[in-house]
Amino acid sequence: MEDERIVDLYLNRDEDAIEQTQLKYGKRLHVLSKRIVYDEGAAEECVNDTYLKAWNSIPPHEPRNYLYAFLARITRGLSLDVYRKNHAKKRQTHMTVITDELDICIKGSNTTIEMLDERNLKLAINAFLENLPKEKRIVFMKRYWFMESIKSIAEEFGYTQSKVKTNLMRTRNSLREHLIKEGLFD
Repeated sequence: MEDERIVDLYLNRDEDAIEQTQLKYGKRLHVLSKRIVYDEGAAEECVNDTYLKAWNSIPPHEPRNYLYAFLARITRGLSLDVYRKNHAKKRQTHMTVITDELDICIKGSNTTIEMLDERNLKLAINAFLENLPKEKRIVFMKRYWFMESIKSIAEEFGYTQSKVKTNLMRTRNSLREHLIKEGLFD
């Protein structure tokens, strides 16, 4: 079913909206969540909570042209909350590797997660991403937003893992230069 029709089901408060959402995006949302929480049950719970949050958010939102992005953002946020709750006192390898990579290029007085919530930083990062070539932007987003492994990105694009790492390093360096130019970091 097309996204526009699914959103119409939400707007009409038709419970079939959740079933159609699950059929179309359930597996992708589950994979996204599992990459963050590394737990099958927690990932399933996050995806189910995503459906509830979408139900309560549509309306007023009408994500007709960006339904997956809308749902993925909800899933990612819920999954990060679960991850933080479950690992509050422990440093877990899979999450710290990714945040450490970004810390190098956007290090400030706050943690990376706190910095990402600041409006000016969001706008600057979005502007940077809009100007990247499509393929570089996709690789960057797969790694840092969808938290995909370097190995899976390399396989998808037919690259070596070394090429993905180099691509990401250069993109992070360019991002840092962009943020310095924007006056956000020294």
